[in-house]
Amino acid sequence: MTAGSRPVAVLVGPMGAGKSTVGAALARSCGVDLCDTDEEIVDRSGRSVPAIFQEDGEAGFRTLEAEVVADVVATHSGVVSLGGGAVMTPAVREALVGHTVVYLRIGAEAGFARVAHSDRPLLAAPNPAERYAEVLADREETYRAVASLVVDADRDPQVVVDDILARLASRTESEQE
Repeated sequence: MTAGSRPVAVLVGPMGAGKSTVGAALARSCGVDLCDTDEEIVDRSGRSVPAIFQEDGEAGFRTLEAEVVADVVATHSGVVSLGGGAVMTPAVREALVGHTVVYLRIGAEAGFARVAHSDRPLLAAPNPAERYAEVLADREETYRAVASLVVDADRDPQVVVDDILARLASRTESEQE
């Protein structure tokens, strides 16, 4: 990572939208690296995301996440994938201003199907599918507000990547006119 560089794109969206999968494929297509901020948090803290939630609570995790996101979007020149709840923190939203932010939109049923058998802390509820839908509904407006592009993520990851690349190219062309 080099100081002053800008990410090609910052991917946001709910858990299960494909931020890591699409992010890796998009980074390969662009010939750049992917920085998954959840992985970066684990690397920097030496603890898993569930462990951080358990030991520090969601507020402690969000504080650490905001610091990592601000650093990464200021220094990483590849593709950045944010955790599903990152955009709910004002400091993260502020850090995203001026960046190309891609919201990977997915419906509650399809998104939950992708994460149903995971250990996601926010799904630790009596009815995880209902909890997923609630979390998505709470965050939808914020995802849209920070996004430069909204892309349907309920498709094959390569189709999503091709859509993002085409839309990024058309944005670049229109900016040059």
